[in-house]
Amino acid sequence: MNTTLRSRGYSIECVSGMFDFSLSEHIKLDGLVDTHIHTAPDVRDRFMNDIELASAALREGMEAVVIKSHTEPTSGRAALASEVTGMRVIGGVTLNTPVGGLNPDAVHAAAMMGGRFVWLPTVSAGRAEGDLDGVISAVAEHDMVLGTGHLKPPEIFHVLDLAADYGVGKIIINHPLTGVVGATLEEQREMSRRAYLEHCLVACMPRHDGLDFERIVESVRYVGSERCIMATDFGQGHNPSPIAGMKQFIYLMREHGFSHLDITMMCRDNPLELIS
Repeated sequence: MNTTLRSRGYSIECVSGMFDFSLSEHIKLDGLVDTHIHTAPDVRDRFMNDIELASAALREGMEAVVIKSHTEPTSGRAALASEVTGMRVIGGVTLNTPVGGLNPDAVHAAAMMGGRFVWLPTVSAGRAEGDLDGVISAVAEHDMVLGTGHLKPPEIFHVLDLAADYGVGKIIINHPLTGVVGATLEEQREMSRRAYLEHCLVACMPRHDGLDFERIVESVRYVGSERCIMATDFGQGHNPSPIAGMKQFIYLMREHGFSHLDITMMCRDNPLELIS
């Protein structure tokens, strides 16, 4: 994969649709965190591998990046990327069918290898079976971050109830505005009482949901920046780099009137509350 060609702009106009990524190249990412990035190796085309991402994030002065895969645990990969580059890279496991679905053993193994995140089913949502209680118990035991993946709102509320029963205190609602989740504003507000809402810029990309960016703006204003996280969910081969994605997200939020304090809260303080 020619990441050099892509880093120079890789047909930015054709991949970004309504966005002009050149306008945000000046944005600084010092001390910030991206909680949702896809990297190679993977079964899908990815923009960069773990080491390339870690190196790029280190150059930008970021505090941490979280790498995610729909098919395999990223705990060990994150540890290696951190060791090689000196960048804080965090991994975990997504409980899709390739790791046995809702498999508590996969959670325990991810934690023992330094993983911090457990994502409930994404591409296997509706098909993955197993022991949800056991999974949430394991998350609580290891003090991990629980991501709701591609679950629908009724399933998310059930998970939030179970998490409360087991004492899980670190929960992230992944991209609530996307079609795979589809949470209303009222549902998001209710979820935010017990979890952070993770808004991902990828939802606005033309080869994804094509979501109107104003929907993210509306949601953050409705719920409050103190309960939201800004992430990219970038890493796809057809999109700009995750670094460019985060810069663009910040630029757009500034253009919509969000303050430095708001953005720092959503890109640093709230993520660090989960991963520290």
